[in-house]
Amino acid sequence: MRALVILLFALGAATPAHAGEAAAVRRLALLVGVNDGGPERVRLRYAETDAKAFSTVLSELGGVLPQDRVLLTDVDRAGVLAGFDRVRRLAEGVRTAGARRVEVLLYYSGHSDDEGLLLKGQRLDYGELRRSLEGLPADVRIAVLDSCASGAFARKKGGVSRPAFLVDSAIQVKGHAILTSSSADEASQESDRLGGSFFTHHLLSGLRGAADVTHDGRVTLTEAYQFAFHETLARTERTQGGAQHPNYDIELAGTGDLVMTDLRATTAGLVLTEPLEGRLYVRDAVGTLVVEVQKQSGRATELGLAPGAYRARREWDGGVSEAAFTLKEGMRTPLAPGDFLGVGHEATVMRGGGGGMSPQGRTMLPVNLSLVPSMSTNTLRAGRAQVENRFALGVVNGGAALGGGLALGLAGNVYDAEVSGLALALGFNTSGGDVSGAQLSLVTNVAGGAVRGAQATLGLNVTNGDVDGIGQLALGANVARGALGGVQAALGANVTTSDATGLQLSLGVNHANGTMKGVQFTLGINSVATAARGIQGSVLLNRAPSLTGMQLGLINVGGDVSGMQLGLINVADTVHGMQLGLINVSDEVNGVPVGLVSYERKGQLHLEVFGSDVQLTNLALKFGGKHFYTTLLAGIGPDDRFQRFSLGLGLGGHIPLSSRFWVDVDVAASQVLSTRAPFSSASNTLLSQARAMLGFQVMPRLAVFAGPTYNVAFTWGEPEFAKLTTLPVRSHVINADTRMQRWPGFQVGVRL
Repeated sequence: MRALVILLFALGAATPAHAGEAAAVRRLALLVGVNDGGPERVRLRYAETDAKAFSTVLSELGGVLPQDRVLLTDVDRAGVLAGFDRVRRLAEGVRTAGARRVEVLLYYSGHSDDEGLLLKGQRLDYGELRRSLEGLPADVRIAVLDSCASGAFARKKGGVSRPAFLVDSAIQVKGHAILTSSSADEASQESDRLGGSFFTHHLLSGLRGAADVTHDGRVTLTEAYQFAFHETLARTERTQGGAQHPNYDIELAGTGDLVMTDLRATTAGLVLTEPLEGRLYVRDAVGTLVVEVQKQSGRATELGLAPGAYRARREWDGGVSEAAFTLKEGMRTPLAPGDFLGVGHEATVMRGGGGGMSPQGRTMLPVNLSLVPSMSTNTLRAGRAQVENRFALGVVNGGAALGGGLALGLAGNVYDAEVSGLALALGFNTSGGDVSGAQLSLVTNVAGGAVRGAQATLGLNVTNGDVDGIGQLALGANVARGALGGVQAALGANVTTSDATGLQLSLGVNHANGTMKGVQFTLGINSVATAARGIQGSVLLNRAPSLTGMQLGLINVGGDVSGMQLGLINVADTVHGMQLGLINVSDEVNGVPVGLVSYERKGQLHLEVFGSDVQLTNLALKFGGKHFYTTLLAGIGPDDRFQRFSLGLGLGGHIPLSSRFWVDVDVAASQVLSTRAPFSSASNTLLSQARAMLGFQVMPRLAVFAGPTYNVAFTWGEPEFAKLTTLPVRSHVINADTRMQRWPGFQVGVRL
């Protein structure tokens, strides 16, 4: 569960009465998103995403200039306090430059409890947080903490529930406002469906125009809070975490409304026309949910969005439809009911259905014989009425529906509604509704609704709704434009443009444009646009921005991975689990990276210079995670006139003992070579070592270490350097050409 401490600053984006006053107003913002609350806290998925989304809205609609925004992600307590210092210097600078009014917004998304923010295992107390906020030289300070028990922050000042608040015109208001995502004893929640927290998602939707109840093109503090409160409460009542009640503490002096965002500030906009109604979900070109709004008919609503391509999903009157559109620079684009296309149908029952009618109100004609749909017994007997058949035979069969029967078409079968049974054709099968049975064709199957059975073809399967049941089977390609709740199997490609729940099997490419819950297996490429929950198996490449489960392939590429990556090359952002491969690359691993080469950006990267009983001068490059590392070794011995050198590789573990002391334990293997003939049989010596190093951190980038080693050397032929150390050794003759030496040794060095 995600701590939602919302310190939301009420940005005065209202148009002042005088242009000169507007020029004298500067709005500053400090935005913090931290997924890591410490080792005892479940790592969040969307705190940093929420902070970036908030920053985008402030830039597009809130009047905050790029140089006036401080965005911090993955920071600790010191990082947040440093961010306050940066904002304080900005505020002092704009004061000096002559700004009459300074407004500051603080937004935090991450972990917290009833005592303070939790940042990577460190606590920032609410008292210190409040003092830092009050220390900013600003006329208005508004804060939003998006975290668990965040209501405790408002309560520290005595904040209680009050009537709906209205504050003065933006140029006169002074004081503070604190908004929190939950009460003092509640958990704040985030959602994979939303791709963020409930409160921040609905607050941002409101700021983009969904909360503009007065339809004046501006969103006030009152409108934004009330919209976020009611939407968050409604959307969390049935979640596992329970209902979530946002709170606030407002102390603003003045009269009038404080405007948060001005929808006219963006260069493009979306206008939801008067006739349009229903719950709308608007996603951008990469599938990110940017606005969710319940649109009522009878009045237009404008949303402030950036130019680009979008897709809207509409839920209304028991049905689901979608529309794609592009917002252009300097234009307001209208969206009307006619722009939406259905992506599935729900069966309805007419009251008091009379004789000869199906439960859906269609005329029941058991048998249809046809050349083409317009020349058939259906047309002769029912005219233009919707017809349902049990059996159809012809060149091209057509009708409203096939109800639990059989359709045999030489060229094809065309149905406006669902197919329940079997549709068999050499050419093509199309259905405008659900398929509860099977469509078999040598060329193409198309279903405009969900498939709850099977579509089988040598060519192409296309479904504009859900796939729920056996699924789609093809030698060519499968495309399901709704969610997949079954199987897609093809020799060519599987494509799902929404969430996929089930199984995708292909020799070519699997792609899910939403969230994949199940299994993707291919000899080629597996790709998921949003998140994968299950298994991705590929001989070539697996890709998922977010993975919960396993990736199994030659190359695995993931974003946030909770589970395991198993392959020759594994690449990820954050790993909660294991990377097992030849090469592992990540930003951060909270688990175990096991590989010949493991690199973690937030892990360790050290250069060591040390001497040992084997060679006086050695270099080692250590890189890897916080607790597991790979080391590359090189050494040369000036004590033997630089006639011997070694190159090696090792794997080991790092054990912190305290803030200053640590232990490294590893095993390494080095090839010992002669400078005279480095690759001749006369210098064929392999040195294996088990090493333990006790280190002391003198300063952040300097440590000293020392420790014992145990060495085993194998030599073949007649090596020039039979003895590698000045210490006593035990020798063993393996055979006529092989000899082994073993001895305890030591090493001493410094780490940079």
